[in-house]
Amino acid sequence: MLKPSPASNEPVDLVIVGAGPVGTSLAILAVQRGFSTILVDARDPSATPATDTRTFAIVRGSWRMLGATGVHPLLEGVTEPLNGLEAVDGGSHVFGAPGVIFGNEDLPQDDDGQPLGQMVPSAALQKALDEVAGQIAGTDQGLIILNGARFQALEDGPGPATVLLEDGTRIRTRLVAACDGVNSSVRTALGIGTEDHDYGKSVFAANVKLDRPHEGIARQLFMPEGPFATLPMPDNKANLAWYMKRGAAEALAEMPVEDIEAELNDRFADFAGRMTIDGPVISYPLKMRLAQAMTGPRVALLGDAAHRINPLAGQGLNLGFKDVAALIDIMVESREVGLDHGAAPALERYQQWRRFDMTSVALFMDVIDRAFSNDNAVLKPLRGLAMTAANKIGPLRRAMARQASADQSHLPSLMQ
Repeated sequence: MLKPSPASNEPVDLVIVGAGPVGTSLAILAVQRGFSTILVDARDPSATPATDTRTFAIVRGSWRMLGATGVHPLLEGVTEPLNGLEAVDGGSHVFGAPGVIFGNEDLPQDDDGQPLGQMVPSAALQKALDEVAGQIAGTDQGLIILNGARFQALEDGPGPATVLLEDGTRIRTRLVAACDGVNSSVRTALGIGTEDHDYGKSVFAANVKLDRPHEGIARQLFMPEGPFATLPMPDNKANLAWYMKRGAAEALAEMPVEDIEAELNDRFADFAGRMTIDGPVISYPLKMRLAQAMTGPRVALLGDAAHRINPLAGQGLNLGFKDVAALIDIMVESREVGLDHGAAPALERYQQWRRFDMTSVALFMDVIDRAFSNDNAVLKPLRGLAMTAANKIGPLRRAMARQASADQSHLPSLMQ
């Protein structure tokens, strides 16, 4: 296959704006399937990457998709199997705090034997994807990476679209994938509005060492002011997220480490074990932003450009990976029947496939947050009953496990 060139008059199959995990994985998978691709990466290759303490819960279906990119070997030794998910209703209860837990045993075990998922440090995931993409770009397989390049405008016409970059480069393409984050420039250029919700909360996040084994269990304690979660990491460490009122998380992050540890252990040592801060701490505001449409003329929105949701159950990046896998399926199927993979019929199918899932997951996370982030005397017994039922009724618990781990037959082929 000839390498696509930004200066060529022949349109490339795909231009991807944004080179985070969603955009880079899409580039790798598209080129593997024979689509000429240009990845527009705004990062300065000479700059030192910013510190990123986040750890992603990559569920089983998403982990399978990542396996297709070839990054699994590069992540050996830095991931932690996610063996279970536990939720406990905190606050005051007469007969003890109800909870629900499901694990690997609640998933079908007759396939690849994968756990519920893998806990993957954000920086390690991006580095691995960058390495694979760089290796492909160094060959003649059809991938060009434009480092330090920024999107400026989009020109639509009767045929292929034209992407204009800030340096004046013009690229004709059959399809544009907007993977450029929550403040997407491509989405703005298309005039696609968003539905925004500010929760009035912020999240305090840090990596901690635990004094008792976490056994690969992700745990959430729902408190009246918001949940407290610990996500398992290697070496018996955890990535914690504490939802607090706006201003409180920011103030906590500015305190001396010993004061932060004292506050954490005073509140949550009984739940998580004693914690010791391991590395920098951060805080960030909790907001939801959903695009009012996931497509425009010859453009598909993916990842945070389409949906920034409440990170309550770690579904944000997994939704983005579902977008990637769905778009790959649609591109391949369109080509197989001789159709233009960037034309309206293909994009309409992408919109129909992904918008319902995006909206339903976002709203479900919103409902869970609202239902549990209080000490309401009416809601407490109802949610306690619901959690107890989910824990005791096997079919319900197994259905929840399959939903949470993206292990269902209706998902895109790369996730099955």
